[in-house]
Amino acid sequence: MTPEDALLKLADSSISAVAELLEMLCPGQVGPHQVAPVQAGQNPLESMPMPAVATNVAFSGNVTGGNLFAITVEGGRRLAAAMMGAEPESVEGEVELSELELSAVNEAMNQMMASAANATSAVLGYEVDITPPEQLSLASVADAEALWEGAAYMSSSSLVVCGEPCRLVQLVPQAFIIRMTRALDELGAVSPTDAESVAGGLGARAPVALTDSIRGVSVRVWAELGRARMPMGDVVGLPAGAVVELDRAADDPVDVYVNGMRFAHGRLVLVDGSEWAVHIDAVLDAATTP
Repeated sequence: MTPEDALLKLADSSISAVAELLEMLCPGQVGPHQVAPVQAGQNPLESMPMPAVATNVAFSGNVTGGNLFAITVEGGRRLAAAMMGAEPESVEGEVELSELELSAVNEAMNQMMASAANATSAVLGYEVDITPPEQLSLASVADAEALWEGAAYMSSSSLVVCGEPCRLVQLVPQAFIIRMTRALDELGAVSPTDAESVAGGLGARAPVALTDSIRGVSVRVWAELGRARMPMGDVVGLPAGAVVELDRAADDPVDVYVNGMRFAHGRLVLVDGSEWAVHIDAVLDAATTP
C-alpha cells in the first residue's frame, strides 16, 4: 500500500464526515465530493473562487498538521440561510457576511472540523486532538499559503454546498501516513469486500477473520432518538428548560450509527436501573444502508 493510497483514504473518510454534517444542516443541497493529493509546490486552494471564509485547526501534540475548510462568501451566506430556515438575501455588491450569518457559518465549520478530526481518529485507531478553531477571511488563495508550509503530505477535497464550491484541505503528518499504510497493508489478509468495510471503520456485517490490530481500531458508535429542524434564530433563543419535540414517538425504534453510517435498529433499555443502553433488534444489510 502506497503513502498516496493512505492519504486518499484519510481524505475520503474526513470529507465524508464533513458532507454528512452539511447534509444535516442543508438537506439535499450537498453535492458529491472529490479527493486528490496535492503535489509539492501546488496550492491546495487552487481554482477555489474568492473571497472566502475559512476555519483552520491544527493537530495538537507531537505532530504537525491540521485541517482547513473554506467556502465562498456567497456559499456561507446560503449555508447560514439554510441553517436559519430562510432564503438567502440578495446583497448586490456586498462581499462580507453579516454578524448573524458569520456566527452561523463559524459554528457550522467548527462542527465540521470536529467531525473531520473524529473521522481521522477512527481511521488511525487512536484519538487525534485539535487546537481551538481559527476563523479566517480569505481575499485570495495566497492569504492561506503560510498554513501549509512544510507539510509532509497534503490532500484537497472539494464539494458543492448550496450551489457554491467549498474545499477541505488536510495537512497530514508523516506519522499518520506510516500508521495508515501499515493498517491498510494488514487489511490485505482480509477479502476485498470485508477490507473495505473494516478500513472505513464500520466493521463487517458478518464474521470475518480480523487481525488483532484491526480488532483494536476504535469507531464512533451512537444512538439517534429522533431529529428536529428549527430556524437558527429559534435555536439560539432557546431558554433553559425548553422542550424540543422530535420526529419520533417515545416507543419508536432508535437508530444505531457507526462512524456516521446507520448500522442497526434497537430500543432503549435501562441497565442496573440507572444507565441507558440500546438493545439491538436488527442489524441492517450493508447493501441497503443509506
